[in-house]
Amino acid sequence: MVQSRHDSVFPWGTFAVNVSGSLLLGLLVAVATPDVRLLLGTGLCGALTTYSTFSYETLRLAESGARFYAVANVAGTLMAGLGAAYVGSALGHAFWG
Repeated sequence: MVQSRHDSVFPWGTFAVNVSGSLLLGLLVAVATPDVRLLLGTGLCGALTTYSTFSYETLRLAESGARFYAVANVAGTLMAGLGAAYVGSALGHAFWG
């Protein structure tokens, strides 16, 4: 759904899912018990996000000559994912202590 709204080879759909999963995982780490973190962090966030698709799409971009997009995908996913995890954790601590 996300990818269909963009006229670009950049994998916006996978990017959006991975960043939102990082946000959710950061929130879970801040507010959930260790058992719930294990269950939802591994199960829900692990099922929602997709490292294999991210890797495949990055490789496909590089092989097709879209090296800028490949590098942007790696750097952007890493920075946005870490940022989203931090924001999720901060929100969890702010609202639920």
